[in-house]
Order: sequence, then C-alpha cells, then structure tokens
Amino acid sequence: MTTQVALVGGTGKLGTIIHAVIDGLDGFEVSRVLTSASDLSELDGAGFVVDASTPQVSIDVVRAAVEKGINILVATSGWSAERIAMIRPLVEAAGTGAVFIPNFSLGSVLGSALASAAAPFFDSAEIVEAHRETKIDSPSGTAVRTAELIAAARAEQGPVSAPHVDQRARGEQVGGVPIHSLRRPGVVARQEVILAGPGESLTLTHDTIEPALAYAPGIRLAVPFAAGATGVVVGLESMIDIGIRS
Repeated sequence: MTTQVALVGGTGKLGTIIHAVIDGLDGFEVSRVLTSASDLSELDGAGFVVDASTPQVSIDVVRAAVEKGINILVATSGWSAERIAMIRPLVEAAGTGAVFIPNFSLGSVLGSALASAAAPFFDSAEIVEAHRETKIDSPSGTAVRTAELIAAARAEQGPVSAPHVDQRARGEQVGGVPIHSLRRPGVVARQEVILAGPGESLTLTHDTIEPALAYAPGIRLAVPFAAGATGVVVGLESMIDIGIRS
C-alpha cells in the first residue's frame, strides 16, 4: 500500500529536495504539493504530511494535520522547545505523531551531539551560524536546537558563562547560550560552536556544501519514521545511534 503524501512548501528549496527523495522511496508518493499560501483543506485525504513551509505558516500546518488525525514531519525552521511544547498536548490528545527535524544533515546532528557532550567541561559556549541572505528566520533552527542541547547537558553545572548579555551585540540567548546569526551571499549553511575554558578552547564546525546530497540520507530516515510515529519526536538523533547521550 502506498502512502499518499501532502508536501507543504514543496516548491521551495528544501521542499524540492524532499520531493525528489520521496519520489525514490518505496511505499510513498507525493500526491499533492501545497505552497505556503495554499488552503489547508487540501490536506484532506492525505495519509501523511510533510511541512517545509515558513515559520509563520508552519504552526497552522501542524495544527491542521493533527486535527485531521494525520502524522506530520516538520522540516520548517523556527520550532523552539517552547513552541513545540504548545503543540505537544494536541498531538498526544489526537494520538497522532509529529516529528520535528531542525536539520536533516547527519554531520550537523553529530556536531550538535558533540557540542552537548563537551558542554559540561567548558564554562563558556557560544554559537555562530551563517546562512544565505534569503533565510528569513534567525537564529536558525539548528542553532536553537544545539543551544537547547548544550543547556540540557549542563543541567548540573548551571548556565554557561555569558558576560554582558544585556548588550545587543552579544547575540540572542537560547537556554542561556549566545547565538550570533550571519545572513550573507556565498554561504549555504555553516555553524560553529565555540567552547572555552581556562587556557584552551574547542571549536566544532559544520558546513553544508551541497544541500541535496547532505540532506537526502536524513530525509530517507525521517519520512518512514515519522509516518509511523506516535507523539512528539524532536531531532534526527532520535532515529540513529550516535553513541552520545545528552
């Protein structure tokens, strides 16, 4: 039996990549492609929803899918832990599944996991992320997720040291971790996590060079997982054993 997929934001950069990957998956077929401006009644009859829309539209897409009893894979950026917490009771009450993936790149997931593993050993941690100038949200969903993982890993030690955070140039704090966002031409996606302690520093850097190649393995993992999931799941690390626990 083939699962009919409704792909929201399917004409965008990420949506186009997701569409191509689903076309190569057994048991799944993109039966309808919606834009961020489409009427969400077009989700009716779908067996599964993939959301690659915009941060402003995404929450309405998720609510609509949950209300219709359809599992959803959320690839849209901008979903913080606080925002996901708003959706969790709706998903649990409906008995559906909502899977949120801040980044489909396996390298990015590993980078965030390594940062969370190292965080308890360093008092200072800051994130610098760069994306092309067309990215409409900042900080990126990947940076937000990384900061949340760092904060969780430091639960016993307490927040990282982040002096002068009252100054706007110090960046936005997520989980107490300063994040600095660059939006410029000539870059696809880059994240640096800089950890520092007395006399030393550790920098973990991940670059996305070719999105279609970088994201495809993660999308192939996430689609069948999300189609059969129950409840709220966050992060590609939930689907792979990377040997590190935050």
